[in-house]
Amino acid sequence: MKVIKSYKGFNKDMTCNPNGVPFQYEEGKEYETNGAETCVRGFHACGRPLDVFKYYSPGTSIYHEVEQSGEIDRDSDDSKLASSHIKIGARLDIAGLVKAQIEYTKARTTTEFTDPEKATAGYCGAATAGDCGAATAGDRGAATAGDRGAATAGNRGAATSRGRSASGKNGLSVARGNDVRVKGGIGAILVIAEEYKDSYEIKEWKSVVVDGEQIKANTWYRLENGEFTECEEDD
Repeated sequence: MKVIKSYKGFNKDMTCNPNGVPFQYEEGKEYETNGAETCVRGFHACGRPLDVFKYYSPGTSIYHEVEQSGEIDRDSDDSKLASSHIKIGARLDIAGLVKAQIEYTKARTTTEFTDPEKATAGYCGAATAGDCGAATAGDRGAATAGDRGAATAGNRGAATSRGRSASGKNGLSVARGNDVRVKGGIGAILVIAEEYKDSYEIKEWKSVVVDGEQIKANTWYRLENGEFTECEEDD
């Protein structure tokens, strides 16, 4: 039996509300139903970690790894899956989802492009560039760049970089290094891991959600004394 590793959002009490009727889940338990059809019946989760935020916002939800099997139906709009069988795995915090998203992106990223310093991918595509390079991906795409690189992705996209990282609405921007910068649209998750200058060890890190109030949309941030601080892309 084929088993698919996915990611599922819940209300904070571990309920979901299919068709307006609450269904209670528990960690470690398995559930079975007859048939699977996305948005109609079955147990729903997302193959791509970032997509869970489309259905369950970070402020009011929790997230778990899950295993889906049995009858499987896929959504044509994103990575949502419906299955007739599901096993609820470990809970993931935002950092865990970020790590899962990076692993998901790397597993689907190719280095096969003409110019190793510049890469572009379209809708749901993947792009990667080397050190000092620039990578850009469209909506729900994935972009990664190496040391001192810049990565940009569109709505619900994922961008990871060791320099500058930007994403659109409900996206994910991750940057690691010295004096790195991130920005994103409303609902995006911003992650900065600041390293010690003389090593690759992490000095401090923090993640936030762009809410438009405490953290502004489309605004560059860096980490100062453990807090996100507004800044210019280069200053």
